[in-house]
Amino acid sequence: MKKKVTFFLMFVFLGTMLAACGSDQEATTLREEPYFQEEFLLGTYTRIRIYDEGKEDAMKPAFDRIRELGDKITINQAGSEIDEINAQAGIKPVKVSDDIYYLLKEAYDYSVKSEGGFNMAIGAITQLWRIGFDDARKPEQSEIDEALKHINYEQVEFNDEDHTVYLKDKDMILDLGAIAKGYITDEVVKVLKDNGVTSAIVDLGGNVYVLGHSNRGADEPWNVGIQDPNKSRGSIIGSIKETDKTVVTSGIYERYLEVDGKTYHHIFDSETGYPYDSDVASVTVITDKSIDGDGLTTVAFDKGVKEGLAYIEQHTEKGTDAIFITKEDKVYVTDGIKDTFELSEESGYTMGDRADLE
Repeated sequence: MKKKVTFFLMFVFLGTMLAACGSDQEATTLREEPYFQEEFLLGTYTRIRIYDEGKEDAMKPAFDRIRELGDKITINQAGSEIDEINAQAGIKPVKVSDDIYYLLKEAYDYSVKSEGGFNMAIGAITQLWRIGFDDARKPEQSEIDEALKHINYEQVEFNDEDHTVYLKDKDMILDLGAIAKGYITDEVVKVLKDNGVTSAIVDLGGNVYVLGHSNRGADEPWNVGIQDPNKSRGSIIGSIKETDKTVVTSGIYERYLEVDGKTYHHIFDSETGYPYDSDVASVTVITDKSIDGDGLTTVAFDKGVKEGLAYIEQHTEKGTDAIFITKEDKVYVTDGIKDTFELSEESGYTMGDRADLE
């Protein structure tokens, strides 16, 4: 699965008793130190922090949901639903669960809307390069040319009545790594809410969701720090305050392959079969649903800084914003957060002028 840049949430841990409006509503106690659990799942460290007093029991169903969906989605181990679809490519349709059918339809929708900038059928390319795995390599050009013939997402056939999925091209491989963790993040948030959690932080390897308000007070948002793409984890370039939002980043620097002095990252261009070659080092998307954050970061890489900013502002739901960091250490943000994103003076980065973008 696509590995995401980890966010670092800057908290002021002040225990707070928050009284709900109205005398008939119970007060909610938020802890100074959260209930915390971390597991290595989905190929990354997954972390959940719950601040509601007495809601530690919500951890188990939340992590159970992560494991359940991860087992259905992965293409890196036999037995998943996606693996079965790929195995039956060109042979027969495969009936899938409601979870996977929804995810695949969302992936197809993003593939169509982005005209392949996000491509659910990119697997023939990603499995050729294997970036992020021990057997990663730079393929021969002839291998890439052949794989490019088998990444047409329009060859994915859906049957809404039977919930079956069929790959008409026998050499096609679905790879949902660019969107799966977003979907799973959203599902974890649903589980937490169903279990009465009102204040929490979900971090699935960089797909971050901040639920409710922080433990500093009823009107206090979470302060989310944005990782510096050129430094070790824990180094941030700036921050933004959010409540009930997901913050998703994709970058070129955490999963990569070096060959003959050239670095190849893990975000692939469907036109060339190579990783995107642009001035973008990372893209952060802030939105309501993490699955949308996943899809949009990949679309933004495809479009680059100038067109990516315009796409986020003109073709997404209200309240969706983005932060672009370039290889030249410039930071660009959409208009919706230009007054709320705070760039650290010590970061070494500067805010770019959109008028200068070519």
